[in-house]
Amino acid sequence: MRTRDEKKMCQLHQKTIEMIVKEGLDGFGINKLAKAAGVSPATIYIYYKDREDLIIQTTLRVSNVMLEESLKDFDPDMGFEEGLRKQWHNRAQYFLNHPLDVEFIEKMRYSHLYDKVAVHLYTSFKEVMGRFYNGAVSRKELIPLPFEVYWAVAFAPLYQLIKFHTQEKAFGHKKFTLTEDFMEQALQLVLKALKP
Repeated sequence: MRTRDEKKMCQLHQKTIEMIVKEGLDGFGINKLAKAAGVSPATIYIYYKDREDLIIQTTLRVSNVMLEESLKDFDPDMGFEEGLRKQWHNRAQYFLNHPLDVEFIEKMRYSHLYDKVAVHLYTSFKEVMGRFYNGAVSRKELIPLPFEVYWAVAFAPLYQLIKFHTQEKAFGHKKFTLTEDFMEQALQLVLKALKP
C-alpha cells in the first residue's frame, strides 16, 4: 500500500477549498480537482474513498485548525471579560488571516454534508466553552441565558465587524478597517449587555 504524502494531501485540501469557494459544491468534482492539482484522479482515490469523503476530510481539517486557533492561550477558568476578549482576538486574527478557509467553512456549514462533519467536531470545544460559560454564570459575571442567545450576543457583533472589514464598502461608505479600538468599543457594549 502506498504511504500518504502529507504535502500532496495539503495541496488537494487547498485546491478543494479554493474550488468550492469559487464554484460551490455543485461545481466541484474529482476530475476537475485532479486537473487543478496536477494529479491523476486515481491519485486522489489513494487518499479518499470518494468525493464526499474528500470534502468531509477537508472540512474537518479546516474546522479543527480554526477551533484550535480560537482556543489559543485561552483558559476556560479565565474571568468572563478577559476570556471573551481573548476569544474575540483569537477569532478576529484567524478570520482576517484565513478568509478563504472561513468562507469555505461558511459554505459547508449550510450544506447537506455538514451534519456528517459536525459529529466529529466540537466535543472538546463544547466542553471548554461550556466550562467558561458556566464558570462565568456561577461567579455572577454573566447573566444566565440559553446558550444560543448567549452565543449570538457574545459573537455576532465581532463577526459583523469582520464582515465590514472584508467588504470593499460598507453601506456605500468608505472602506471600514477593523482596529483594536473599534473591536474594544463593540466588546464593551457586548459585556455591558451580558453582565448582571
